[in-house]
Amino acid sequence: MDIPRTNLDALQSFAVFADTLNFSESARLLHISQPALHAKVRKLSEQLDARLYLRVGSALELTPTGEQVARHARELLALNRSFVKGIAAGSDSPAVTLAAGEGAYLYLLGKALSQFSGPGASPHLQLLTRNRDESIQAVRAGQAQLGIAPLGTVPADLHAVRLTVVGQVLVVPRAHALASRKSVRLRDLKGAQLIVPPAGKPHRELLGRLLQAESVPWQPSLEANGWELMLRFAQLGFGLTVVNACCRMPKGLVAIPLHGYPPLEYHVFHAADRAPTPHVQRLMDALIAEGDHWQAALRPAGRKAP
Repeated sequence: MDIPRTNLDALQSFAVFADTLNFSESARLLHISQPALHAKVRKLSEQLDARLYLRVGSALELTPTGEQVARHARELLALNRSFVKGIAAGSDSPAVTLAAGEGAYLYLLGKALSQFSGPGASPHLQLLTRNRDESIQAVRAGQAQLGIAPLGTVPADLHAVRLTVVGQVLVVPRAHALASRKSVRLRDLKGAQLIVPPAGKPHRELLGRLLQAESVPWQPSLEANGWELMLRFAQLGFGLTVVNACCRMPKGLVAIPLHGYPPLEYHVFHAADRAPTPHVQRLMDALIAEGDHWQAALRPAGRKAP
């Protein structure tokens, strides 16, 4: 790919098109005519001597080369935005973008991020709140240099390092019959009224399959999306819930280690075909060094020993 021959304006336009895969919408966002956008994308394709997108039925899809060009274009745009922002602030420090889930930000990453972004720290840190699949896609697309998510099998196009392993806990009121137990098993949830994520969410689906395999009947008492909401409704008495062991317990609740639910292995990852810059590597090193900090940070109250 002869990137030096490409036109930066065409790359910028292609980045917008790659996000929408719709010429009409992309032209509107770019404030140009649709024929003008077609011409830019066609010219870019000719310069690279490669097809950048295909029509599949009524939809458009990027080719593998198109995905690569879109990633490159997004990186150029991010660098340009960071440069302009730095000039306006009297600094030329770049930005490092991290994609992770809300729970990871709340419970796993605080110490590492505060160290990386402490007083006088450089570069600027940008955080994207994304679920597992969205974090992977953000890294693949060049929208984030690093991602954090629980990975089972590491995709071949990612380089990943294990960050920490997080088990699951059953959360019950202090007055509940199970509250005095050092640990519980799936069969102990027989007949329980459970606060769970909406149908289709990975945690809900896996928990349902595990309970079904153990022939454990249960009923969803409430659907809530996110650990914080699930814990809040458990505190309000809507039922029991199962959450990551890294979650801090609200007053009046007890977290009991749950056996039979596989732990989640969180990884920090970047695209395998792009070596991290020194700033990105520094953030990655900080995240790995503090990966297990959550275990020491948990409040003693309301927590059973693992």
